[in-house]
Amino acid sequence: MTRTLDFSTYSSIKIGPVMDVLLLDSMTPLPSGYTLIGGANNLLVSPNPPPLAMLDKCFDFIYIQNNTLHVGGSTPSGKILSFAKKHNLSGFELMQKLPGTLGGMLAMNAGLKEWEVFNELIAIRTEKGWTDKKAIEHGYRFAKIEGVVFEATFTCKEGFDETLLSMFKKMRDNQPPFPSAGSCFKNPQGHFAGKLIEEAGLKGKRIGNMSFSDVHANFLVNLGGGTHQDAIALIALAKEEVYNRFGVTLEEEIILL
Repeated sequence: MTRTLDFSTYSSIKIGPVMDVLLLDSMTPLPSGYTLIGGANNLLVSPNPPPLAMLDKCFDFIYIQNNTLHVGGSTPSGKILSFAKKHNLSGFELMQKLPGTLGGMLAMNAGLKEWEVFNELIAIRTEKGWTDKKAIEHGYRFAKIEGVVFEATFTCKEGFDETLLSMFKKMRDNQPPFPSAGSCFKNPQGHFAGKLIEEAGLKGKRIGNMSFSDVHANFLVNLGGGTHQDAIALIALAKEEVYNRFGVTLEEEIILL
C-alpha cells in the first residue's frame, strides 16, 4: 500500500516532487533501498529522491499502561503535547516547539537547549523487539537506532509545566514566518550556527526565492516558489563562507534526500 505525497505542500519547507510513498502497516523491516520519513518537517527532498517509506496511521497511538507512557512512531508531536497536558505529565513541554512525528524526533534526538526527546525515554520497539535507552548510542541531535521505531515508552512524571510551555511557545513565535525545515545546521561545538552565518554576512542572503532568514540566520526559508537547486546553493555557500572565515565546518541538521 502506498500514499501519494506532494512534498511541495506536505514538507514544511514546501519543496519537492509528487511521489508514491510506501506505507508500513506492520512491524516488518524497511525494504532494502528505501529511506524512512516522518512528518517531513526537517527534510529537503530533491527532484529525484530515493524510494521513500513512512509508517501507517495504525502506529499513531498514545496511552498509559502500568504508569508507563506508550507512543506510536507515527504519532504527531501536537498529539503527544495535548495528551501530556491533559494527564499532567512533565517532560513533554518541548513538543510545543518540535513539529513532526515521534519516530522522526527519536531518530535525530530532537530537542531544544537542555531538553531533548531522549530525556524521558525508557525504550524503543523496532522490528527486532524492544531496546532500552541505555543500549542506544545517542547525543546532541543524533541517535544510532537500528531499524524502524514503531513504538516507544516514556516515564510518567507528574507536573506539566505551563511556564516551560510558555517559554517554548515564545521561542516558536520568534521563528521566521516563512516555510522552513527548522534549523538548517547543527550548532558546532562552542559556536552557534546562526551567529556564524550572520557574521559571515549571509543573514538575509537570497538566491532565487530561497533565503537565510533576516529574523534568524540559521533558518533557510522559502519565500514562495523556492527550488531545491537554490536551497542547495545557499547551504553550500554558508558552509564555504563559514569555513573560510572561521575555520568551522557546518554540518546540516536538515536532512537532504
